[in-house]
Amino acid sequence: MNTPGSVSWEPTAAQAIIDELKSKPGALLPILHAIQNRFAHIPEEAVALIAPALKLSRAEVHGVISFYHHFRTQQPGRHVVEVCRAEACQAQGSRELEAHAKATLGVDYHGTTADRAITLEPVYCLGNCSCGASVRVGDEIYARMTPESFDELVEELRTERLEVQ
Repeated sequence: MNTPGSVSWEPTAAQAIIDELKSKPGALLPILHAIQNRFAHIPEEAVALIAPALKLSRAEVHGVISFYHHFRTQQPGRHVVEVCRAEACQAQGSRELEAHAKATLGVDYHGTTADRAITLEPVYCLGNCSCGASVRVGDEIYARMTPESFDELVEELRTERLEVQ
């Protein structure tokens, strides 16, 4: 997945998101999702804007961010690779795939490779249960993943394509 992380931190854009959503009931989660969608993570500077706008402490905002695994406070790699950990995928070998992915990439879940190419994340169902083990990169779901097909996918993700003009 090409993350939207190429968008650098813009306090005015973040403030516009907060202003648009802050009057909604339960505004914190929609604001956090929108900030992460825009910047690929939730920077500390965003917490400093969100907390006073919602009359919350920074600790309360951090508590919500840290509670939900979906939210990240660090910029992800160019691609986010999600390994399904649901029971159906586990029955089809996702635990072995998970161990292989961590060893191959040299990171644990929520970690990013040293070359900043890949961030590894767990996901708890991709709705592809009959075709496990499954992996998602961006909007693309890869079914029946094996360690070998995972290695091929990683090689493809790390290969940068150049356009000749």
